[in-house]
Amino acid sequence: MRLAAIDVGTNTALMLVADYLPGQTPRLQAVADFLEMPRLGQDLDRTGRLHPEAIARTLAALRRQLERAKEHGVAQVLIVGTESMRAAANSAELLTQIAELGVPLRIISGDEEARLSFRSVVESLPKPSAGALSVLDIGGGSTELVVGGKDSGWKPFKWQSVKVGSVRMHERHLHSDPPTPSEQAALRTTIRAAIKDLPQARGPLVALAGTATTLGALHLGLKEHDSKRLDGLKLPVAALTQLLARLATMTVAQRCELPGLDVRRADVIYAGGVILEEVALQAGVDEVIISDRGVRWGVLEELADSLGRPA
Repeated sequence: MRLAAIDVGTNTALMLVADYLPGQTPRLQAVADFLEMPRLGQDLDRTGRLHPEAIARTLAALRRQLERAKEHGVAQVLIVGTESMRAAANSAELLTQIAELGVPLRIISGDEEARLSFRSVVESLPKPSAGALSVLDIGGGSTELVVGGKDSGWKPFKWQSVKVGSVRMHERHLHSDPPTPSEQAALRTTIRAAIKDLPQARGPLVALAGTATTLGALHLGLKEHDSKRLDGLKLPVAALTQLLARLATMTVAQRCELPGLDVRRADVIYAGGVILEEVALQAGVDEVIISDRGVRWGVLEELADSLGRPA
């Protein structure tokens, strides 16, 4: 059976198409991964509302994703919404129009987002011998850190979501191009204050979602996205610090010339990278493991669970 999950975040609308193969390992085999970047969270931090143009872009992106799902013969599609749909005062305007698309929509909490992200990593990367694992999901509007391990059956036992994300922090603090030293300092001050609420990391720190994979691609200088090279990549924190120092001196136009950087992330990648660096420093790790998975994988794992249960 062919399945698809669309994860609508503050910045992106990612769709994973995968075949469900019961009795096989792994039971989910990726067919295609499609990225749309409608930036639903445009101006949300400032206004508390979804911008009409962002709603229109997101609906158009969802229609394109659903057309791709149809072309790939998908039997079942699920849409999940995250921080922007949770936070916006006028999210009902978008939800009503999504309902007209005829596809189930589920708005997940920050806790659910953390749990699904953790599961996507546990199902894909080797489990650490230390018996614990920390997973960091940096989104456009929020960041989740979840800790789990062997003692909990490789399920989360601590997690927290905080309202810092690449789009939210960029829009709040970085108004110059390139950002001024005072803007950079204000960005770090806000991030450091917020991440104090995150749980204490244990074991390896795995970072997933677009910020992490983009930083990994920049580190490698990839001309095209290569999941096989990115998934499981070990990015030294020292190298991340050097990369961010370089990005901080560049205009958005200059960043667009860098191999490995999707131009649609060129403005927000510095803010997202600082979140990753500050969490890594707080965790006291020397490296961050990059994962090319995310919420969409966790959603399909849960869907596969339900399909595997007796009727």
